[in-house]
This record gives sequence, structure tokens and C-alpha cells, in this order.
Amino acid sequence: MHTAHSTTGWRQRALAVMPVGSSTNSKAPTLLPEEPEVIVRGYGCRVWDDRGREFLDYRCALGPVTLGYADPTVDAAIRAQLDDGILFGHPHPLETTTAELFCSLVPGAEAARFLKTGGEALAAVIRIARAHTGRDRVVQIGYNGWLNSLAAGARVLPGATTDAVPGVPAALAALHHAVEWEDRATLDRLFLTRGSEIALILIAADYPAIPEAAGFYRYLRDLADRHGALLAYDEMVTGFRVAIGGMAEATGVLPDLSVFGKGIANGMPLAVYCGRREVLGVLDRGEVVVTSTYGGETLSLAAATATMTAMRDRDVIARLLASGTRLQNGLNAVFAEAGSGIRLVGHPACPQFVGADAEVQAFLRAAFRHGLSFYRVVYVNAAHTEADIDETLRRAAAAVREATA
Repeated sequence: MHTAHSTTGWRQRALAVMPVGSSTNSKAPTLLPEEPEVIVRGYGCRVWDDRGREFLDYRCALGPVTLGYADPTVDAAIRAQLDDGILFGHPHPLETTTAELFCSLVPGAEAARFLKTGGEALAAVIRIARAHTGRDRVVQIGYNGWLNSLAAGARVLPGATTDAVPGVPAALAALHHAVEWEDRATLDRLFLTRGSEIALILIAADYPAIPEAAGFYRYLRDLADRHGALLAYDEMVTGFRVAIGGMAEATGVLPDLSVFGKGIANGMPLAVYCGRREVLGVLDRGEVVVTSTYGGETLSLAAATATMTAMRDRDVIARLLASGTRLQNGLNAVFAEAGSGIRLVGHPACPQFVGADAEVQAFLRAAFRHGLSFYRVVYVNAAHTEADIDETLRRAAAAVREATA
């Protein structure tokens, strides 16, 4: 039995005690009253808010729910482990067995360790790269978490002469170079002048550009190798979604280090940092300390084992691709027929709405009114059936007509 504790006012209550009104910026509702203030339950590919409204969900917790809400296999693994304990003062066998399974599935992962969030795993990769190379500068392409970088989407201070980020010392911010996707000219100039100081290129895929990304990844691999830098992939979204092995598998270009997280444990909090054993050797030698009490928390590891096993054995990637393609093609046909300028572009497992902001926002509002929960990036999960996609397209057609009326 799931009981809502309130029917109104969650947004105001949250803002009274919590900056932003959520612990996750992207989850804070901005399209009220159509958008749910809170979600209280999820099952399969549907979620319900505190008012009892049901939504076909394409947020999937911003990506992590790859198999579907309340997946019985994953939930059974969590319940079984709960009976034996959550956390201990020594390693649990699941740390090793989960790492073994992960490394068997991910190209280039010779070794792996666990943390809880992508942000801290990315911080670990940056520290490891700096220690391994003896260099300080980091090139960041795309959103790589909120720590220490312009690439995190932080506001640049007006009139700043360096890459200043509020809350980050200028000296540290100046060591992080944010470069746009496919901006090879800037990268060439940067490495020409600072190449001997650059420890790492850290890249997160640009969602709309994923289908044509292989050439850029090959360029980055060559650039890093020529200058003695390391190459790291932020696979938080792309891993276990675009392919099990993320962009490394999709492009065939192997990095030195990677970070995975969303999609690996069907919503349980877990991040993985992995890569070449030689590079990760700075941890074995004690040159770098990356440690967390909760890194070996067993419920998330049990969930990850169940999720990765399902991804491998059920060919979930093919299902995500098929469902995502059906949705993407269908929505683009709906938009075109209505004369809308919105399009859904990129890889079908994580495409992105593009178009005028006002038009996209109007559509998203109308979609909520018609029982569809979308985000700028659209995520399908393995629980979406052909019937669910067809229902979505019918509702979306009504929403587009309403938004463009």
C-alpha cells in the first residue's frame, strides 16, 4: 500500500527547508502546475504523483532506471542481501564479484572500484590522472559533474579574466579548461601551448551527436597520445544505455579511465571508476587516496550484479534501441505533422529535444497534462512495450495540438 502524505504544497514545503527545493537540481519542478511536485510510486514504465495522477515516464530518474521501476529481479536481489546486512567493517564478497562482472562487460576496464555518485567518481579520476602524469591541467568536454569546473555549467563571473567559478578558488578553476564538443581548433591551440601541462582529457558525449561521435573520439585518443595526456570517458549516461560498454564499445576507441553510474544498478546509488591497471596503480602504491565508507555498500552492489546480469542475458540494449527508435521516429512524425519546430535527435536510447525553448517548454507542459513525463533528454527503459510507445504517441499528438493551438 502506497499512501500519499499530502495533496498540495510540496514545492513550498521543500523550498522552506531545502535550497532549490530538491537535492538534485534537475528534479526540481519548473513547469507547475502541470508538472508533478513529487512522485510517490513507480512501476515498470509508469509513475504516480501524490495527487494520484499516472504518467508514462521517460525521465527514468534522469537515466538510472534502465530495466524499469520495481524490477522483480533487482528487487529480489536487494531483499535477499538486506537479510544479511548492508555495510560492514571489512570488504564484502560482492565488492569483488561485482567488479569482476563489470570488468568482464566493459572494454578497457582492467580494474574497477566503487563510489556512490558520479561527481565523486569523476573527482577520483581527475586526481588519479594528475598523480599518474605529474601534470595539473584538465580539459573537460561536456558536463562532467559539479566539482571544480566550468564544464559543470557554473555561472562565469562577469568581467572575470580567468575561468572563475563561484565557490572554487580561481587558481584551481584556471587549471580546468572547458572546450565545446568538436571544437578541434581550440583543442589544437590548447595542446600547442599547454600540452606538456595537461594531465587529462575528460569527455562526456554530446547526446545529439552520439551517432556520429566516433571520429571525434579517435581524434581525442590521438591528441592525448601525442602529448602524453590521459583520456577519460564520462559514461554516466552512455554506459549501459548506448551500449553496455558505453562510448568505448560504441566507438571502438578505448580510454585510459572511465566513470560509469546511471543504469548500472537500476536506480540504486552506485558509481564505478575504472580503467587501465597501470594508471590505477597510483592507488595500490598509496600515492593517491580515494576512499569512502559507503563504497562497498552491499544493497547497491547486489542491485548492480542483478542489473548487469540482466543487461547481458536479456539483450536489454537491443530493447532500449528498438523502443527508443520507435518513440523517436514517432514523435518526430507527430511534430512534423503539426508543423512544430521541435525535433528529437541523437541516439535513440537517450535522444534530446531540440528547438526553440518556448516551444519545447510549451510541449512539455502539455505533455504533463496528457499524462506524459518528459525531460529534455528522453530515456526509455526495458519495461516500455510497443503498446506503451503507441499510447505515448497518441497522447503526444494531442499535447502538440494543444501546445501549438
